[in-house]
Amino acid sequence: QAQLLESGGGSVQAGGSLRLSCAASGSSYRRLYMAWFRHGPGKEREGVAAIYRGGGSTYSDSVKGRFTISQDNAKNTLYLQMNSLKPEDTAMYYCAADSSVAGPLDRDEYRYWGQGTQVTVSS
Repeated sequence: QAQLLESGGGSVQAGGSLRLSCAASGSSYRRLYMAWFRHGPGKEREGVAAIYRGGGSTYSDSVKGRFTISQDNAKNTLYLQMNSLKPEDTAMYYCAADSSVAGPLDRDEYRYWGQGTQVTVSS
């Protein structure tokens, strides 16, 4: 079992930046993959970015070049740096984790989820 707690959401104008954080705690299960998802109004929850234990990462096409996922293993914290934000980035952002994932941006692959943090981008 793992607990994930997101923070850092807020309201920003288009072109602005935000950094989301996800603090992980819990039992001894080994987190191999961690990822960020988002759920916008009228949309399905979609994978945004995922990071592997080895340091590799993957991004959805919609955020590639604008968002950067990173983690601090000493602090058990996952980050998502979001730059050049657009109104279409408006969504609830969730942190997810699991020990074994076949599809890093597939929401069905993750058992552990945070409660989410809201990001609102105005034009």
